[in-house]
Amino acid sequence: MASQSFWKDRARAESIVHKASELRSKLSPFHVLQKKLEELEILKKIAIEEPSQRLRAAIVAEIDSEYQRLVKELSRFELIQFFSGEFDRNSAFLTIHAGAGGMESCDWARMLIRMYARWIERNPLMKYEEVSFQEAEGGVKYATLRVFGEYAYGYLRQERGVHRLVRISPFDANKRRHTSFASVDVVPEIEEVPIHLEERDLKIDTYRSSGKGGQNVNKVETAVRITHSPSGIVVSCQNERSQLKNRHTALKLLKAKLYQIEVERKRDERNTQSREKGTIAWGNQIRSYIFQPYRLVKDLRTGVQATDVHEVMDGGIQSFIEGHLLQGLTCTKSQPGSKRRSL
Repeated sequence: MASQSFWKDRARAESIVHKASELRSKLSPFHVLQKKLEELEILKKIAIEEPSQRLRAAIVAEIDSEYQRLVKELSRFELIQFFSGEFDRNSAFLTIHAGAGGMESCDWARMLIRMYARWIERNPLMKYEEVSFQEAEGGVKYATLRVFGEYAYGYLRQERGVHRLVRISPFDANKRRHTSFASVDVVPEIEEVPIHLEERDLKIDTYRSSGKGGQNVNKVETAVRITHSPSGIVVSCQNERSQLKNRHTALKLLKAKLYQIEVERKRDERNTQSREKGTIAWGNQIRSYIFQPYRLVKDLRTGVQATDVHEVMDGGIQSFIEGHLLQGLTCTKSQPGSKRRSL
């Protein structure tokens, strides 16, 4: 890069600089972990040479605590090496739609929103805001969360698909078992989306934003709903008090959805992977949450399962996310001509 001839081909030079920056970004956490390990080695030597039993015990306790923290950091470092998608490091928009079934499905959508919110809250490197939601009898018809944090999209894209719930309905006086469906869609937040929108293709509506429980948040029409006529996609945003900001976020979400559809169309043409999202029904489900007659959450793609359904619904879904991520790595490695390295 220091060579004078390096910048003669500017496009090539910028590509190399970008790749070098990505490599440095990936290696930086490794160097930090390496330094922490060296510090633990020093503490170990100090503990061995310490004549005071009380002080030695205190040092050993500190070593154990730091070691446990280091193991967790190392596990996360190893996991993110599997992310290879162009936008895996980006923040994400997560949208949940209730399926057919009225109150049952709307309540199930509400439960899923809480599950993902709790998963985000468990991750100190992530946070979220509610972009839009539509309440319905029994729960929520749909909601979109904007999830901030490095690799938010890489993690959450493993959750795309239909989620199925089986339980004794709290809305059924006869206490019968019901099956409900809800779909989860995830798109990356992209600053510069290579999608051009024609103004004539957009139907833009404004309305008053409302809070949970029906309380009025704004007395003026700041919420924005955009319908893209050619695709039928509808997006909305109501979390800002500024109509302009809500419009900007809604357009960003619309572009991200259209871009993902185009990417998936090209991917399907190459027959590398079928689309994961479809009708909110039996044939397209990725995970089942059984509350009755037994307790089990099972991922139908990977076979990963858990019997503590309350832990799962409280955000304990990391094992499911990692299971599908690792399965995707295995499938890619098994494809002819795959160049992804193994770790």
